[in-house]
Amino acid sequence: MKELIDKLQSEAGLSEEQALKAITLVKDFAKEKFPLFSGAIEKAFAKHSPKDDEDFLH
Repeated sequence: MKELIDKLQSEAGLSEEQALKAITLVKDFAKEKFPLFSGAIEKAFAKHSPKDDEDFLH
């Protein structure tokens, strides 16, 4: 996930917070449009997401 955040920051000029929001938006959109793959999409993003107790902005 860090690689995608870095790419969004460097190529799209987004802040880290904006990049994280964009990733969440894309994940939620994909789950809505492809409900049969919702579990797989969530699992793929969760696998590369920071844990809830981690502060990934610092």
